[in-house]
Amino acid sequence: MEKQGRLVVEKVGGKSTVTRCFSKYPLKFIIPRKVGSSKADVVWVYSLTYGGGIVTGDSISCEFTIGDGCTAVITTQASTKVYKSLGGKCSEQVMEARVGSNALLAVIPDPVTCFSTARYSQKQVFRVASDSSLVIVDWITSGRHESGEKWDFDFYKSANHIFIGDEEPLFLDMVHLQSGSISSIAERMQDYQVIAMVLLLGPKIKHIQDLVQENVKRMMAEKLHIPSTASGCQKKMNADYRFTKPSFIASSSVFGPKGVGVVVRIAATTTESVYKFLQHQLAGMEPLLGVSPYH
Repeated sequence: MEKQGRLVVEKVGGKSTVTRCFSKYPLKFIIPRKVGSSKADVVWVYSLTYGGGIVTGDSISCEFTIGDGCTAVITTQASTKVYKSLGGKCSEQVMEARVGSNALLAVIPDPVTCFSTARYSQKQVFRVASDSSLVIVDWITSGRHESGEKWDFDFYKSANHIFIGDEEPLFLDMVHLQSGSISSIAERMQDYQVIAMVLLLGPKIKHIQDLVQENVKRMMAEKLHIPSTASGCQKKMNADYRFTKPSFIASSSVFGPKGVGVVVRIAATTTESVYKFLQHQLAGMEPLLGVSPYH
């Protein structure tokens, strides 16, 4: 696949610097000189598509190289809109990233929002060193609520693959949502309007991994807690609680040798609640990134 974008970050004079940047229609990179007031050594890259979204037949491929010891953020200015599919065609985005030794890459976009009948596939492949650090946020909303669209698209697939070096798989994950003949996506998702994955890997963010795991455990213990009462009331209490679905569900698990990575999966009834979760849980990255993610 021909690349629409290439970007290289290397150390120049001891600072993380974009040394190569190429993009062509429909892709565009914006690289602000400074993000935030801190003296963090970091490059922020805003990845945009002309027209603010992905149209039928778009096939976008880009490649990022983050050199040894560098820090880079790849983000968006707004949610990625995937417009209606014409003639059943699928749109796709492929991103490949190489993260050097002692480097940190944070991929923290706004969510994907698929319009009615949209068909969309994305794949992100990361090749890391054993001491690379990586943050990935990958999330999708149910669609345009103001237009009454909820899980109204036809097809969505998102794959995230992480390899140590070129060959050794560390994390292989795929989310696949497809409208079926037996049940629609909306029926399967019930009241939940957002699903998200947050992945944290590597030594630079070990303290955040530990914190997030603790926070998720505590949050879910509170949300799923059934009060213990006198035995006479127990049956009634259980019956009341059984049908109360939590508005925000999260789970966390470790992966890789010696639990080097943590993955959090989320289902929520509002986009705002996921933004708040991300703001809160990733706030500790501010010294590394110059500003807190999702500020």
